[in-house]
Amino acid sequence: MGTTTIARRLAVAVGTFAAAVTINAGGAAAQDAGELYLYNWANYFPPELIEKFEQETGVDVTLDVYDSNETMLAKLQAGASGYDIVFPSGYMLGVIIDEGLARKIDASELSNFGNVRAPHDAPSFDPERAYSAPYMWGTTGIAYDTDRAPELEESWKEFFKPRDALKGKIAALNDQVEMYNAGARYLGIDVCTEQPKQAQQILDLLEAQKPHLAMYSSTGTVDRMIAGEVVMHHMWNGAAHRAKEQRESIKYLYPKEGLAFWSDHMVVVKNAPNPENARTFINWMMAPENAAAASNYTGYMNAIEGSSQYLNASLKNDPAVNMPDAYADRLRPSKECSPEARELRDKVWTRLKS
Repeated sequence: MGTTTIARRLAVAVGTFAAAVTINAGGAAAQDAGELYLYNWANYFPPELIEKFEQETGVDVTLDVYDSNETMLAKLQAGASGYDIVFPSGYMLGVIIDEGLARKIDASELSNFGNVRAPHDAPSFDPERAYSAPYMWGTTGIAYDTDRAPELEESWKEFFKPRDALKGKIAALNDQVEMYNAGARYLGIDVCTEQPKQAQQILDLLEAQKPHLAMYSSTGTVDRMIAGEVVMHHMWNGAAHRAKEQRESIKYLYPKEGLAFWSDHMVVVKNAPNPENARTFINWMMAPENAAAASNYTGYMNAIEGSSQYLNASLKNDPAVNMPDAYADRLRPSKECSPEARELRDKVWTRLKS
């Protein structure tokens, strides 16, 4: 989950529940002792799907939850034993692999891996999917009210250089990485640039935009759009979907210059007590019907081809969540920038907000 996504989920109450589930995954590998221990984000996996897995495989599942990637990492680094699968975001997955905390599972060899859509089949942090398989993913783009604005071009230009009728009616996320990266993509600059002149170009763009914004805010995005407080909002696709549920005229844009997408993944822990059950579960979750059940519960999209036929109508019919294939080449995965690049980004944001 991206930085902003982590922040959103820090507000979710953390709890633990155990679910006894019995299940059978056709063609799966031999079982371990009939147990499986998941460590996932709070409110991020449907209890009924755990029950279905148990009923089909005979494996008893226990789910424990965390509130951030960092909490999960700290537990693994401290040597916590007993967990089989964790669900890190892309950038954290790279850390887990680099620190030797992930078990090699060769997910690309699992029978259901052929269902995985590009570009989720070969992410930069695990290009061969040797250690992971996809779970949920989302994007950060632009939403606007079609009843209060003309049809807009699918471009960051509408956000950074707004039409006169929209000036003062636009909200931006109060997020350094999202804003800086969106500006960089509009200008055709590498989001991890180490060149001061290019960082200055991004700052110039953001400063020119600033007078036309109603606010910078990463909270209340859904309610703000529903209430009509702004006409356009820089926001996450799941938030745009929830806003559209209450205000049908809201449309989500996929800027042609590219937009950020975050992703969460299923990873088997290095010292997992039930590695074969973990592989069985991961393969099972790449079946279209099961992936769709997770999407229906979380409100975010999965990466599995064929899952759309099982989605709730509200998700299936909303391109903000069920992204049209034509937009796949606009997705830009998060990148871990160098210290020099991060320092430039920090300076730009500090100047902008001063």
